[in-house]
Amino acid sequence: MSLKIQFDENDLRPLVQLAVAEALDRLEAERAKLQGRLAFTEPEAGVLLGVKPHVLRDCRRRGELQGAKVGSRIVYTRADLLDFLDRQKDNL
Repeated sequence: MSLKIQFDENDLRPLVQLAVAEALDRLEAERAKLQGRLAFTEPEAGVLLGVKPHVLRDCRRRGELQGAKVGSRIVYTRADLLDFLDRQKDNL
């Protein structure tokens, strides 16, 4: 026994619109979590990447990750972390 389901464009449009709206809502929620912050401390960046802070420190000391010293803390911008992740993909 075979079941065939057919949809036309008008049937799918509301489903696609709902899916896009939900995806945009999730993206906005993720942005809200970042609270518009410009940088993250090593422990915070470690949580974002799912690694221990010392892993980031070691990568920074080897020149694999850019950071900035603000006061007595090392911080990483979102762009620093994304660039680091992109370079790590090339090492796979």
